[in-house]
Order: sequence, then structure tokens, then C-alpha cells
Amino acid sequence: MGGEKSDCPSLMKATSNGVFQGDNPLHYALPILIVQICLVLVLTRGLAYLLRPLRQPRVIAEIIGGVLLGPSAFGRNKAYLHTIFPERSLTVLDTIANLGLLFFLFLVGLELDLSSIKRTGKKALCIALAGISLPFVLGIGASFVLRRTISKEASEGPFLVFMGVALSITAFPVLARILAELKLLTTDVGRMAMSAAAVNDVAAWILLALAIALSGTGSPIVSLWVFLCGAAFISLCAFLVPPIFRWMARRCPEGEPVDEIYICGTLAAVLAAGLVTDTIGIHALFGAFVIGVLIPKEGSFAGALVEKVEDLVSGLFLPLYFVSSGLKTDVATIQGAQSWGLLVLVIFTACFGKIVGTVLVSLCCKIPVREALTLGFLMNTKGLVELIVLNIGRDRGVLNDQAFAILVVMALFTTFITTPVVMALYKPARQAKSEYKHKTIQRKETSAQLRLLACFQSSRTVPSLINLMEMSRGTGKRAGLCVYAMHLMELSERPSAILMCHKARKNGLPFWNKGQTTDSDQIIVAFEAFQHLNHVSIRPTTAISAMSSMHEDVCNSAERKRVSMIILPFHKHQRLDGHMETTRAEMRHMNRKVLVHAPCSVGILIDRGLGGSAHVPASNVDYTITAFFFGGPDDREALAYGAVMAEHPGISFNVVRFFVDAAVVGNVVELNIHDDTNDVETRSNDEEFISDFKGKVSNDGSIKYQESVVNDAAGVVEVIRTFRGCNLFLVGRIPEGELVTALNKKSECPELGPVGNLLISPELSTTASVLVVQQYRNRLTGESLKSLKEDDTTEHDSQ
Repeated sequence: MGGEKSDCPSLMKATSNGVFQGDNPLHYALPILIVQICLVLVLTRGLAYLLRPLRQPRVIAEIIGGVLLGPSAFGRNKAYLHTIFPERSLTVLDTIANLGLLFFLFLVGLELDLSSIKRTGKKALCIALAGISLPFVLGIGASFVLRRTISKEASEGPFLVFMGVALSITAFPVLARILAELKLLTTDVGRMAMSAAAVNDVAAWILLALAIALSGTGSPIVSLWVFLCGAAFISLCAFLVPPIFRWMARRCPEGEPVDEIYICGTLAAVLAAGLVTDTIGIHALFGAFVIGVLIPKEGSFAGALVEKVEDLVSGLFLPLYFVSSGLKTDVATIQGAQSWGLLVLVIFTACFGKIVGTVLVSLCCKIPVREALTLGFLMNTKGLVELIVLNIGRDRGVLNDQAFAILVVMALFTTFITTPVVMALYKPARQAKSEYKHKTIQRKETSAQLRLLACFQSSRTVPSLINLMEMSRGTGKRAGLCVYAMHLMELSERPSAILMCHKARKNGLPFWNKGQTTDSDQIIVAFEAFQHLNHVSIRPTTAISAMSSMHEDVCNSAERKRVSMIILPFHKHQRLDGHMETTRAEMRHMNRKVLVHAPCSVGILIDRGLGGSAHVPASNVDYTITAFFFGGPDDREALAYGAVMAEHPGISFNVVRFFVDAAVVGNVVELNIHDDTNDVETRSNDEEFISDFKGKVSNDGSIKYQESVVNDAAGVVEVIRTFRGCNLFLVGRIPEGELVTALNKKSECPELGPVGNLLISPELSTTASVLVVQQYRNRLTGESLKSLKEDDTTEHDSQ
């Protein structure tokens, strides 16, 4: 009987009857699995939070968490190990972990664009091949040393191949995350690393399939049959899968929810493919990966699959794979001078092969030394795929406990050093800040090209943005309008950063330079249609960053593209009842940072449906724009922008300049005597600007200029009310003068200034959009800076 019990240690009922019935829930499969999942999530998320200041990818926290939960740390306490991770619960844990991994590899394949790999340049291809071949050869060399010392029982052929694969892998998803975190995705180094890593990723899977085929216990004939059946499976999938999923994609129109039957069918196909490859003997993961790679990436179907599956898989199930791996890792087996010497040898061999191989080829391709070194360290990134290789090797008996622990530590070390080394080696910010001429719209050379950087976060604001571009293009007398349309994409912890990286690699390219791939994304289509209909150059660009540092991407892009104005979306949108509601609170903080650090003028667009929900053709444009002038550089910039818009034949431009009634000026506000010098200079600049502007008015019937004399702030509000039927208000962020000081009460959104806040307040009751403008200065001072430093006021979304 005792022998029978020892043969069946994994028998475990699913659920308990409860503690009141005398059952210990930790002796049953479901309760113990829930405890394990919760423990893994708390530990890995906590470690990720602690490692965030070091800018480490989450995979580092998950690997460390898995190792800590295993026999290397917490597991040294046998009572803990037998209670939380009893041996008979490990089958369920491993099954759930591998199921999560199966779907994660499907997502990785789904986001791997084969067409972009086909278009990989010769430089990236050479770098990828060098980054695979040299470490593979050195890995085989290191395997001879390990076989003579700690792996004498391992089969020679499979052990050589597994060591070569383990040292030559580059973790594509982890690399994408590191590049995005360091804001290197859109640099030359980032693009080169992404292209080379994509090639490396595909090559690594082919090598791994070869290693698994060779690791069987049968004869070489069996290994050959495994390999041939695997090749036949891939060929059959390549013939059948794309047409079926293209048919599904055609039946899922853009902008509409994908039918549940297609999602379920796809997931069933993934499981079936996994079953086939497992039956063949090359692991179930390959079937899922192949299906993901072969699904067409056009249309909304692939994106919908990612959206439906990734949160559950990457957030809940995938961390279980790291703890499953960690339970097999015992760092304590690395003891004695020999073991530590082997660890140093493996780490040195892995780093030397990747870095030297990449650097030598990069230098031959005439890449500068600093960038070549950066590429070498980036290509040395390991991650989940490395763990998969090591776990398969251990499960197949190719790697023993000590070799497995050494290789896990090597993967952890090489990935951990990537971020700090790359930050030290390659800093694009080191480049001297480029000084350019036209940092404002107010300029003497009015015939020069106008460059704008228009930022948007969702498709909701795109029609208004396009209509604003239509208004900004003038008559064509100037050198033209060039708009950089920047899509602000938040870098979250979700693994779909890879999909974003493909978009970022097209950063700054014109629409017609995207190659032969079709992109049905509604935003791109809208901008492309506008570009073809009008003489406007529109270049799409993408910023992928955490919201806390998104302003750096915006400001750096503005400086690189030499734009005159950045147009930012407001952090609120208008509800159907006319009240403003917060869309993204983080956008507010980003806007404030851009206002402080911008290398040019800035505009914040409060969108109330400018021109409707679609682009208005030039022949149908019939807008009225109103600007209120109190004085100061921001007001002058707003008027200068309005003058550009007024060149459009379908636009009427009203300008209202406010004066204080001389009889009551002393009662309106107490003047600050310390600002007399600046006040005189500002008034002089205002008068000169208005004088020139009046000259334009006399020659342009579409511009109407009027001067309003008011007694106080209430008089200003009454005048503004008379213009609330216009389409767009143009105002300066921080106007100057006595009247503004009277208006400048505690406001809900200080970044909009007093007039901007008045125009979005419910009391004004207008449907007009508002563009609040700040003119570029070398350094913000006074009220312009003070208003951005104020503590956030409480926002009332209902107002």
C-alpha cells in the first residue's frame, strides 16, 4: 500500500468542503492554485515597482520573483515549500503555466510582422546573423567545458545545440520594452536593433525546433522524422491559415466589435495546433507561435485578438511560468570555485559573443563606435524565450540542475545590465540642441513654410485636428504647410508594445513610403485622404512613452522637426449636455510640462467639434474665428496665427482689442510698480504689432478689427458673449494688462490662463472650440511660469 501511495502523489481533489467540515483548503487543487497565483502576482508586481527607478523591464522582476519563491530563497524553508508548493500541486501549476505560455507565444507570433522582416536592410540582416553565429559557436565551445565538469551525463549532440541556442538568443519583446523605456525606438540605433532582433527571433525558433528534434531519446531516424513532420506542419499551415483568417478579417469591419465565434474559433485553432506539434514531439508552443505568425496583420481582427487575450494571459497566467521555472532553479547548486568559475565563463562567453560579433559587423557597416557598442549590448538582452529554451532543455534531461541554474543566472545578469549600460553609452540628448529660426508663428518672413506638430491620443479629436489644418494652410502664397501628426501612445506594462514598435519604426516617414503593406487604421486613412486632397505635407510620427515622460518626446520631436507651434489636446472633452468631462488626467500634467519645456510656441486645443465629425472640404469651409487681444506676447502670437488662417478664402476673422476706460482705470486694479519697465516694453511691442496688423486689415476684407472700451471684468464678459456663435476662439494663454489682472481669479485649469478658463466655463454657454496659445520665450517667467507650478485644483467632472 505504501508503494501505491508513493506512486500517486499528485492525486488531489479540485475543491474542499470548507474548514467547518474539517478540510484544509490548502490540500485541494483549486484553493492552493489561487494562493499560488495571488502570491506570485503580489511578489512580482512589488518587485517591478521597486525596480522601476532602475528602468528595468518587468521580465526581470518576474524572473527574480520566480527564483525567490523557489528553493533558492523562500523554499529553503521546507515547511513553506511543502505548504504553498507541495509536490502534488505542481502538475496543475505547470499545466496552467504552460497554457498561459501557449497563448502568450501565440500573441508574440501575432505581433511579429513577417513582411517587415522581409524588408529588413542588409545592415540589420548582417548584424542579426553575426549576433547569432558567433555566440552559437562560442556556446558550443563552452558546452565542451561544462560536459567535462558538471554535465558529464548529458547527450553530446543535444547539449551542444541547446548551449548554442541559449547563448545566441535575443529577446525581441524585452528589447522592444527597453528601447521604448529609454526613448530609443525611433532613433537609428533603435530601428536597427528592432530589425536585427526580429530576424534573430525567427532564427532562434528554428534553432530551438532543431534542438528539440535532436533531444529525443530515440535513434537519429526518429529525430529526422520529428523534424520533417514539423516542416510539413508549417508548410500546411502556411497554405491553409492565411486564407481562412483573411476571410474572417473581411467579415469584421473596422470600428465594429469582432464576432465572438471568430475569437473562439481562433483560440480553438491555437490549441489544436499546439496539440499537433506536441504529438509530433516539438512542443505545443510551436503550434501556437506558427498560427500567430501566419494570421494576416491587416484590418482590425489581429488587434481585436490581442486586446481580448493579452491581459488575462500576461497578467495572470504568464507569471506562473516564471514561478514554475523558479521552483526548478536552485542557486545553491552553484557552489565551490569550479561552479562559480563556470558561471563567470558562461556569462563572459554570452556577452563576448553577442557584443563582439555585433560590434565587428556594425563597424564594417560604417556605424559609429558608440552606436555599435550600444547595439551589441541591446542584442545581448535575454528574457522569456531564453527561459523557455532552458526549461525545455531541463525537461528533456539535456540540462541538469546546476547547468540550469547557471544559465538562468546568466540570462538574468545579461538582461539586467542592458539598461544601465545603454543609458551610459548612448544618449541622443547629448547632441547639442539645434537652434532654428522660426520658433514662433509671429515672424517677419511670412512667406516661409509653416511647420506644426499636432498631437492626438485617440481618433475622437482627429476630424477637428484635420479641420484646424485646413484652416491653417492659408492661400498657398507662402512656402506651404507641413504638419507632423504625432500619435501619443502610452507605454504600459502590457506586452503589446511590440505592435506599437512596428508603428514607431515608420516614425516620420511619409504615407507613400510605407511599402506595399495596407494599413486600414482609420486615423492614417483620414490624414492620408486630407493630404491627397490638399497641398499640405503631412508626416505621421509616433511617441511611445510613459505619460510621466511623454513631454520629452513631444519637445524633442518639435525641436528635431523645427516646428513653429505644438498643438496639444486638452485633457477634457465636451459631453452631450455641453459640460466638460475629464478624458485623461495625465494629459493635463503632460501639457503643463510641454508648456514649460517647449522649444517653440504651444497651443492647447479645447475641442467642441470644430467643423463637425468629418473633414470639411476646402470649397465648403465657412468658419468664423474670433481673437481677443489684451496685450502681451501670447496675444500677439494668437493674432499672428489668426492672420495665417484668415488667408483661407472660407474664413472670417474677428479681432477684438480691449481697453480700460481711462476714467475708471484706477478702480480696476492696483498696478504693480515693479513691472513698469517690462510694461512699457510690452506696450511698445503691442502697438507696433497692432499697427502692422491694421495695415493687413485694410487690404483684407475677411478680417474685421474693433476696439472695445470696458469698465471692468464684467464688461469683458459681456463683449465676449456677443461672439459666442463663432466656430473658434483664439486667445493668448497669459495676456497682459490691467483688465486681465481683474479677470485672473483662482481658475480650474491654470494652464489655460484667465481668458481660456472663461471661454470653457459653463456660464458662457458656447459651442465654439478654443485654441489657447503661448508664444515661445527663452525662459518662462512671472505669471506664465507661476500658473504652471500651482498645485492641482480639484476638478469637478460634472461641471
